[in-house]
Amino acid sequence: MTLTTQFVTMLSMIGMGSLFGAMFDTYQRFLKRPKRKQWIVFFNDLLFWVIQALIIFYTLFLVNKGEIRFYIFLALICGFATYQSLFKGIYLRLLEWLIQTVIVIYRFIKKALRLLIFKPIVGLVQLLTVIIVALGRGLWALVQFVLRVLKFIVNTGLTILKKILWIFWRLLPKGLKKSVEKLYNRIAGNFKKITNFFTKWINKWKKRKE
Repeated sequence: MTLTTQFVTMLSMIGMGSLFGAMFDTYQRFLKRPKRKQWIVFFNDLLFWVIQALIIFYTLFLVNKGEIRFYIFLALICGFATYQSLFKGIYLRLLEWLIQTVIVIYRFIKKALRLLIFKPIVGLVQLLTVIIVALGRGLWALVQFVLRVLKFIVNTGLTILKKILWIFWRLLPKGLKKSVEKLYNRIAGNFKKITNFFTKWINKWKKRKE
């Protein structure tokens, strides 16, 4: 390994140590250990350390083909210590500012979508509902009005027909009246028998079903 390669390796590992410190603080900020279950924390910690080891080894592989020397660990510790003493406070403030900025942007987009998309759609649905209900009530009122008119016409027609039939009945001879009365009584009796038959049959069917 040449001197230049060793120097680049030292600088890279110092940078990786500082990057590790920043990523560790970021991980701690989002993990929220007191609110997590122990097995979740353990799994996340294991995954974090594996990812960090892979990143450091990949960087080392790019710089010196993956040769591990003792000073590499010293460079990592030096970079981590440099971050802790010089850059940690600045980075944490910057990280918090970025998080709050993202939250503000997210809330703004959420409110904008609610005002521009969600509320107009809800208002349109409510308007259509009101229109449909109003049309339904109007149609029902129209149907009721038509039925009342038809009922009035039918009642009026039946009243007139009754009067005409009554006058016609008065003008009929007595012999013909008796024949008509007998025919009417016979038809009424047969109709009553048929009605009684169907009523008994329906009652029997209901009892069998029960």
